[in-house]
Amino acid sequence: MADPACAIAIDDLPDGLIVTDRFGRVLAVNRAAARLTGVDREAALGRDINDVFPFRDHDGREWWKCLDPDSGLCTRTRVPERPLHLPGGQELHVAARLVRERGGEVQRVTITLRDGGARARLERSRADLVSTVAHELRSPLTSVKGFTATLLAKWDRFTEQQKLVMLETVNNDADRVTRLITELLDVSRIESGRLEIHKQVVDLPARTRRIIAGRVAAGESEDRFRLNVATDLPETWLDQDKVDQILGNLVENAVRHGSGTVSIDIESVGWGVAVSVRDQGEGIEPELAPRVFRQFWRGNSRRRGGTGLGLFIVKGLVEAHGGTITVQRAPEGGAEFRFTVPTGTPDFA
Repeated sequence: MADPACAIAIDDLPDGLIVTDRFGRVLAVNRAAARLTGVDREAALGRDINDVFPFRDHDGREWWKCLDPDSGLCTRTRVPERPLHLPGGQELHVAARLVRERGGEVQRVTITLRDGGARARLERSRADLVSTVAHELRSPLTSVKGFTATLLAKWDRFTEQQKLVMLETVNNDADRVTRLITELLDVSRIESGRLEIHKQVVDLPARTRRIIAGRVAAGESEDRFRLNVATDLPETWLDQDKVDQILGNLVENAVRHGSGTVSIDIESVGWGVAVSVRDQGEGIEPELAPRVFRQFWRGNSRRRGGTGLGLFIVKGLVEAHGGTITVQRAPEGGAEFRFTVPTGTPDFA
């Protein structure tokens, strides 16, 4: 493309872009399109699209001939996305737009390309999410339905203690459903970039002590937790609810999947504050570390660990604060999760 600024602009696009004239002569190809198709974009310029990008549908028909820019109504501009193939076998999802002059005549055609493999992975991920949600909801809802139906039908046959046990079970299962829905909403906000952060001064050691106190109240031994806090911590402006969610998830993960003492270290690292949560369990193999923060990762399959969305959400919450999170083997064995959040002032809140 003649204008260097235009060339830079189309190269910044995440999707592949090909521009042709009305006859199919290639006018521009961006970097993403060259990567997806394997075609040298300099060699493609000025050539017929069928010679350099011979897209075919699943029945082997030539896409450009089916497109036929000069056919149809003069108001036709949008060509829906379709899965197409190149001779090499790779699948791409291809859409087009017909750019017309005022008289209705096609001036040029802009063609967008998306990786078919990436689309298939996204669809599988969504299918996994639906399957996971259905599975996780089935058990508590079945329990709630069963106990409420039994109580309504046979209320007078049960003692007060039996009724209390059943109602407590219903309440706990309702909490499970609420937690699952909250996780799904968090995943949706993280993936769509709509996660809102409301900052205030947060005392990280105090929030950590609160999380530990909650675990102890739930039945864990107080001796199982060890909190180490540096003396020179700077002021941190964070979203308190989301910090509680991060800390609570990491501590619960260490308790559920680890063993021995759970250590939490809080220290200053120059540009921010780092929090490390370590256990003394089996740990995570180095080759598995990149998978830990993916959706549906559960680690040890012998231990049921909920939906497998917790660490994915933790990573999203940390990054929404401008921080980072890593996982590695702890010095005493087990896993060590370490997240760092930046310090700030009211100006950045």
